[in-house]
Amino acid sequence: MSNSPAPCSRSWSISEDSLRRYVFYASENCIQELLSASDSNKVGSGNDGWKVLGMDNGVEISKRRSGSLHTFRSRWLLKSVSPQQFITVANAIDAAKQWDSDIVEARYIKDLEECLSIIRLKFGDCAKPLFRNREFIVYERRETMDDGTLVVAVASLPKEIASGLSPKQNNSIRALLLQSGWVVEKLDDDSCMVTYVVQLDPAGWLPKCFVNRFNTKLVMIIENLKKQVLACPTRGDS
Repeated sequence: MSNSPAPCSRSWSISEDSLRRYVFYASENCIQELLSASDSNKVGSGNDGWKVLGMDNGVEISKRRSGSLHTFRSRWLLKSVSPQQFITVANAIDAAKQWDSDIVEARYIKDLEECLSIIRLKFGDCAKPLFRNREFIVYERRETMDDGTLVVAVASLPKEIASGLSPKQNNSIRALLLQSGWVVEKLDDDSCMVTYVVQLDPAGWLPKCFVNRFNTKLVMIIENLKKQVLACPTRGDS
């Protein structure tokens, strides 16, 4: 007879209307955070909390202290790439494929509205330590601002809501994407300024310093996504 305690997991059954209202409210906060991080008037002002770490192949990398897990930001001027072209690959699934090629599942669980969805991401046991046997249940909201700026906000649902939508598998760790997303600003010469923000808690037994160090690499996916756009430039015209 085993003396191990029975596993205890909480899940909330939530109506689709309540889920839509919750996700809309949560994503509104995320969108405002993303727009603030991309504000060109604040960038480099020294009082916005962001610390520039350096440049990597034309990509500016910054971080901001957010408790024990920093938030990281990358910014890049993409010349001759329109916002519509780039936004086709600026989504939770394409980004996850750039985080780690050993993603074993990436699917839409539910579409709440035309631009508001719930997504499940699962990584296998061959993935990098930050993602090995981890899964994420996230919302994705795509929004166009009045000035034409495109925003994609992606973050994890609370664990209780996520469990009600998609029960956690026994061999996986449910990690948290605390906040992430894209801001794509149109410039005059059919180019765009792209800002990517990510704060990830992989859960499990990983040193916070290791997680913070790896998060600096995550924001460099912007370079790989640009290559996808240039490899298939007509995607943005469909």
